[in-house]
Amino acid sequence: MRRVFLAAAAALVLAPAGASPAATLAVKITATAFSPSNVTVNFGDTVTWTNGDKADHQVVADNGSFASPTLKPNATWSYTFKAAGTYAYHDSLRPASKGSVKVNAPPSSVTLGVGSPTLLYGQQTTLTGTVSTGAANEPVAITGSAYGIAVKQVATVSTGAGGGFAYTIQPTILTTYVATWKTATSQTVTIEVRPKVTFQPFGPRFFTKVASSLSYAGRYAYLQRRSAFGQWVTIGKLKLGPNSGRIFSLPAFHGTATYHVYLPQDQAGPGYLDAWSGTQRVHRR
Repeated sequence: MRRVFLAAAAALVLAPAGASPAATLAVKITATAFSPSNVTVNFGDTVTWTNGDKADHQVVADNGSFASPTLKPNATWSYTFKAAGTYAYHDSLRPASKGSVKVNAPPSSVTLGVGSPTLLYGQQTTLTGTVSTGAANEPVAITGSAYGIAVKQVATVSTGAGGGFAYTIQPTILTTYVATWKTATSQTVTIEVRPKVTFQPFGPRFFTKVASSLSYAGRYAYLQRRSAFGQWVTIGKLKLGPNSGRIFSLPAFHGTATYHVYLPQDQAGPGYLDAWSGTQRVHRR
């Protein structure tokens, strides 16, 4: 029996496309100034100050957001900037020496993942993601494209604390989803669906039925028995009726056997995976 699983789904929260690694920028402290005195860095970058003078110096932000220890000659101190804005600073031991660091905001990005990339027809799962600013009350649009159907907007959700969001979905056929926030678009998440196959006693006989958005009238499912080696062996071909179901009898046997009904992918139809029912354990003298 072939089981198809989506590789690398959903899980998965991916790094924003095009994201560059953090950088480190050097600033030299001289007797009378910082060199360069004004620098521009990106969100997450680091600035390293080196005391190139023979006297002590100390780097202090004007708003108190950072402060170095007293730096002896040749000593260094680094600070990583994790918030956008312009930071004016000075040398507390030489107040005439001033500088500034401008921190660019990170590019907008949004992630999207899914709790389960493969569902049984009728089941639900949850899409989750995060916007790069981590802000709450941000609107995120979720669009979906079911097999054979054009893309359409599914929902608009608001982010919560930390910029996260979640939305419960119940796709009825192979469907892809994308989240959009501001100018950013997430990676695509694909949900695959298996038809639901039921198999249960029906008086002295048994009944099977296949459910999805398609009709299975005239299609075939297969009765299979588990062998002593744990493999499923086909022992009967079941043509499904007008309501996608079939009443049937088990072949004659003695002892205990385990059965299920299997629907191959070529009978499941476009946009669906293969599927199988739960088992029935039968004992006959």
